[in-house]
Amino acid sequence: MITGCSSGFGLETARHFLKQGWQVIATMRTPSEDVLPPSSRLRVLQLDVTDVSSIHNAIEAAGPIDVLVNNAGFGAPAPLELTSMETSRALFETNTFGTIAVTQAVLPQMREHKSGVIVNVTSSTTLKPLPLVGIYRAAKAAVNAFSESLAIEVEQFGVRVHIVLPGSSSETRFRDTARTHLRGMDDEIYGEFMQQTIARMQASVGQGTRSKDVAEAVWYAATDPSAPMRIPAGADAVQWAAETR
Repeated sequence: MITGCSSGFGLETARHFLKQGWQVIATMRTPSEDVLPPSSRLRVLQLDVTDVSSIHNAIEAAGPIDVLVNNAGFGAPAPLELTSMETSRALFETNTFGTIAVTQAVLPQMREHKSGVIVNVTSSTTLKPLPLVGIYRAAKAAVNAFSESLAIEVEQFGVRVHIVLPGSSSETRFRDTARTHLRGMDDEIYGEFMQQTIARMQASVGQGTRSKDVAEAVWYAATDPSAPMRIPAGADAVQWAAETR
């Protein structure tokens, strides 16, 4: 079961698992089967990770889940001073609390079956300080933190927990979504700084992360019991991870 499959990393991950012969449950806030190849092994379900009833309905409809991939999320780049509390709460609601809620909903069945894998897709921005993504980075870092504690708690039940940390990608809608939340480009205090920072980020995307990199990292986490807790995905993420050791 993979959350956030309408595009980007989630969509590519669903495609990858289908190619490997798995039964795939692809979830989206607005379901569309057109984005994935037709398959008798595919089910598309509606799931909004910020809606408790939506989570309950999706888990109930899904049936037994061997691997949960928490991928749904969004970004909203802006200096902290210009980020509204409404946006800050929304970032945590989706990226952090949504991941917690879906994980809590799936854990009982994994515990009872004495097996399962939980893969939380966070971000390589958690590996080093970066401007304009402070709240997003904090929300994803919180997922890293609870995942590490969760791994210790559920190991006794035969459940594994892994974190996949993608780098920057031009292949997903993440940047387009982030632009809709972008604030401060014309601000007299932060505007010039933001323009320069975003220009540098865009220039570095060529050495960034492909959706394929993330799908392969999730596959590695899901299928290899010897996989490490944290798995960077993409050339830039691998480099950052090496620099922070």
